[in-house]
Amino acid sequence: MEPLHISLWVVVGLVAVALAFDFMNGFHDAANAIATVVSTGVLKPHQAVAWAAMFNFIALFVFHLKVASTVGKGIVDPAAVDHYLIFGALLGAIAWNIITWYYGIPSSSSHALIGGIVGATIAKAGTGPLIAEGITRTVIFIVVSPVVGYLLGSLMMVLVAWICRNKTQRRVDKWFRRLQLVSAGLYSLGHGGNDAQKTVGIIWMLLLAAGMTAPGEPVPSWVVILCYLAIGCGTLFGGWRIVKTMGQRITQLKPVGGFCAETGGALTLFMASALGIPVSTTHTITGAIVGVGSVRKASAVRWGVAGGIVWAWILTIPCAAVMAAGGYWMGRFIL
Repeated sequence: MEPLHISLWVVVGLVAVALAFDFMNGFHDAANAIATVVSTGVLKPHQAVAWAAMFNFIALFVFHLKVASTVGKGIVDPAAVDHYLIFGALLGAIAWNIITWYYGIPSSSSHALIGGIVGATIAKAGTGPLIAEGITRTVIFIVVSPVVGYLLGSLMMVLVAWICRNKTQRRVDKWFRRLQLVSAGLYSLGHGGNDAQKTVGIIWMLLLAAGMTAPGEPVPSWVVILCYLAIGCGTLFGGWRIVKTMGQRITQLKPVGGFCAETGGALTLFMASALGIPVSTTHTITGAIVGVGSVRKASAVRWGVAGGIVWAWILTIPCAAVMAAGGYWMGRFIL
């Protein structure tokens, strides 16, 4: 692939836009990690976001860059990537995130980015450069990740209920208020490990297109560090509009339920990151919360709220793709 002649300032500007998306990812998805621990009263909101942000960054030292490789090379042929495509993809993803944040809808920043890449690619060159395998795996996991989260969350709840069957509610709450600190940390670790790498991947695409790194070379360390810092800072500011939906409107959680939901969700994210699959932390924790609620009784889950969230999941990729296609053509005029 011949490197494109892209101005250094254009590259710097697009890296800044990518980091802004990463920041918004943390801001938008902070609710995924902190909603349960705040709604159960284990931590105050400002304590919860600081706890989650710290583990977002620590993930830098835990996970390999398999998800970044999928986003950077597994969704679209790198030969088709240019700065206009990157701009359109980011613009579409950011626009969709702003809309869903404003209305308090817990949609997926991850799938907004994937939809953005797909939409911008189609606007530039049609479907030819798209890599079917990478897109198919991502789309399949729109269903798989919440299902796995649901199963692990519900299994954790059943297991904990059996272990604590002879304990008083007061003692159980006391134990799990402490254990929920661990589970919230683990979920935030998984969130940082999977989501920060998506921005790493798109900056990597840009650097490859500009000839600033070679396909066989590792991702520059400054890219990785900046992406993990950006998502941690975004989490620190917290997307409060979504916290209520995740922590209270789907089902009422106690510390034991919060622990089970976060642990089941964290295990799902760890598996996905190990396989290099960019999944939605929002889908995962929502499935786990529904699983925990349904173990108590089906009526404990507000299925109407959950159904509205599912519609947002379905619409994310096509809506972000349409916005990204418009962003691509906008980029042709302003870059």
